[in-house]
Amino acid sequence: MSNCPPPHGLQRNLRRDESGATIAEFALILPALAMTLLALFDFSYNYYAETMIEGAVQKAARDSTIEIHAGNYDALDERVTRAVQRIVYDADMQFTRTAYANFSDVGRPEDYTDLNTDGLCNNGEPFEDANHNRQWDEDRGSDSTGGARDAVMYEVVASYDRPFPIPGLVGLDPEVKVVARTILRNQPFGLSDEPGVGNCP
Repeated sequence: MSNCPPPHGLQRNLRRDESGATIAEFALILPALAMTLLALFDFSYNYYAETMIEGAVQKAARDSTIEIHAGNYDALDERVTRAVQRIVYDADMQFTRTAYANFSDVGRPEDYTDLNTDGLCNNGEPFEDANHNRQWDEDRGSDSTGGARDAVMYEVVASYDRPFPIPGLVGLDPEVKVVARTILRNQPFGLSDEPGVGNCP
């Protein structure tokens, strides 16, 4: 029975050499580290963008209630767009204003007399046409800037593509949509119309 010869100097050195272990270990954790960093950058960017959009909407909404800005809402929307696009240069902006007589009216349906007690506005039942569109609505707001002392809900939707390649890696939506809303009361620079009346279909 023969014994294996003792290892030569080169073989002995290779067995003891651990200088490449760090590189191999780093290569194993690099994908997870890169994903974590990209996710952190993506979250931070979107949070900052959302904060800026909220601030721009609040500022524009305050300005829109002052008499000198009455009827100049396109300029206010443009101001919001400029503020947002300084942060997200390719953001697509959509603006909506809904006017209500009071803060308590936001999201409320128009009042009606339920003569047949079926819980529906139908069969010619009378209703209060709060937004003057000649039909009963589940939301009594009117798509306008309103009149004096009206509560106006100002909504801005900003849509933009994610700046970091996260969606393809983890299955997120490649588009970010930020919705900012605020409700303020118009100053008494004019008189709003009184609610009309109508009949349910």
